[in-house]
Amino acid sequence: MIKPEISWGDFEKIDIRTGTIISVSDFEKAKNPSYQLEIDFGDLGIKKSSAQITTLYRKEDLIGKQILAVVNFPKKQIANFFSECLVLGVYGTDKEVTLLTPSLPTPNGMSVG
Repeated sequence: MIKPEISWGDFEKIDIRTGTIISVSDFEKAKNPSYQLEIDFGDLGIKKSSAQITTLYRKEDLIGKQILAVVNFPKKQIANFFSECLVLGVYGTDKEVTLLTPSLPTPNGMSVG
């Protein structure tokens, strides 16, 4: 089912940026298997995120990986952790998440739109 139509103005409110994962750790207090990520967004600084990507990604393979994330949501508390951005991915048929990534390297903090 497709979601309700939005205006171009609604889309422009979403701030999606490129970032590079610089650290990954297990998030043992999360309800679902997750990693805690630190992501470098260039001039925007380093932001933290919780991501349920343990099915398809090993921690060591995520270091240095460029991703896309929404950076203008309010902080969200998950257990004892504050997530500062939403890493974007596609849900597969078994609810596994495939990360959205730029097809070519880009500077951290570049805007999608």
